[in-house]
Amino acid sequence: MEIVFLESLGMCECKIAQLCEPLKAQGHHITFYPDRNEKEEVLIERAQNAEIIIVSNIPLRKSFLDACPCLKMISVAFTGLDHIDLEECKKRGITVVNAAGYATHAVAELAIGMMIAVYRKIVGGDAIARIGGSRESFLGSELHRKTVGIIGTGAIGQQVARLALAFGCRVIAYNRTPRTFENIQSVDKPTLLREADIISIHLPLTAETKDFIGEEEFNIMQPHAVLINTARGPIVNKDALYEALRKGKIAGAAVDVYDQEPPLPGGYELFNAPNLLMLPHMGYATKEAFGDRIRIVIDNILNWLNSTTR
Repeated sequence: MEIVFLESLGMCECKIAQLCEPLKAQGHHITFYPDRNEKEEVLIERAQNAEIIIVSNIPLRKSFLDACPCLKMISVAFTGLDHIDLEECKKRGITVVNAAGYATHAVAELAIGMMIAVYRKIVGGDAIARIGGSRESFLGSELHRKTVGIIGTGAIGQQVARLALAFGCRVIAYNRTPRTFENIQSVDKPTLLREADIISIHLPLTAETKDFIGEEEFNIMQPHAVLINTARGPIVNKDALYEALRKGKIAGAAVDVYDQEPPLPGGYELFNAPNLLMLPHMGYATKEAFGDRIRIVIDNILNWLNSTTR
């Protein structure tokens, strides 16, 4: 089969070539593109004859699928699938498989790091130190004994809970489908919003979870609460977040995801929000996660090929 890597996935071609040896041994032809280009006409040119493609979080819409009639399988080097037109893929019989689990530890560790960065005012402290300032205005807080509320108890949410417990936090959790875990108290959504000192979001983006946190939810939160979002941007209503920070409804927030993929445009509204730590969607970006990702991507292709030849 014709297999095309539409982008480098953060790894050199030689490493990917090595990991693709099992595919080559089966007689499949592999094309690798070392750059990331999101222009649809470029993507179509690269994929128009492909039967299998590998892509991370570049949007693939109906128009792309229309131009790639040979396509049979999409191996997504990403956890979420909201950037793929799954309905159209289903109509065409195109199999779509994600790289589940590759960034569980990477994202969970960043979520904890964001909590600490906000509580201990690390970014501001660095800036002050560089201009010869003192710690006088940098009295921070500890995670220890705080209540961390986890929204979404999938693999990443569970790992954040484990790490929070290791810091001596009380952990409560809300999941749309109730689940039970040791040392984690399951609560309903309003209870979590009322009781949590830190709220960490770990939901997939679906029609049901879009704007899952909006004005109503911010009105329930404690004024000293901190919101962490490493999941998907549109789960938190951007305008409601801005107003909650501006009006002091919550004490702060840290976000790694937005309603569009970084780089963000000049004048982006959240740039002016107070007490907000912003990162350029780097939660999944570690050497270890990228290595696991490419292995999962190739395993998914091999498993699919094996299943279609039985």
